[in-house]
Amino acid sequence: MAGGMLGPPGGGRSGISGRSRYRPMADINVTPFVDVMLVLLIVFMVTAPLLTVGVPVDLPETKAASLNDADEPLVLTVDRDGKVYIQETGIELENLVPRLRAVTGNNPDVRIFVRGDSRIAYGRVMEIMGTVSAAGFNKVALLAKLPGQEEGVAGQ
Repeated sequence: MAGGMLGPPGGGRSGISGRSRYRPMADINVTPFVDVMLVLLIVFMVTAPLLTVGVPVDLPETKAASLNDADEPLVLTVDRDGKVYIQETGIELENLVPRLRAVTGNNPDVRIFVRGDSRIAYGRVMEIMGTVSAAGFNKVALLAKLPGQEEGVAGQ
């Protein structure tokens, strides 16, 4: 520019007072967006472990490898008092098979995991598994806590 002075495009002064024209900044500020996304990430990381099955049991430990499948299994839980739960709903043993058939749509290939508290009798867990297997469900497995992990599948 002439004379080393900076001014508006076109080289002249704009307006009567001689002030240069205000130009708004056209860049998008992404800092608030990144801040919100980081907060959401932290919230989801904290709440994800809390979304597991809600009946508290102390699972026995095992060294067997866990099974990883894409389908969401149906979880039966036997707590330390011997009470049976489908997911988080308590149920009597005599009503277990009709309720399982209703929930699964009478599909014998639905994966069913049995979680049993480590302090209950082994026979009670086997009674539940036997009842489910006798009803015609083919994929029944025990859940156990792997060393260093929260929960895993012991066998099928």
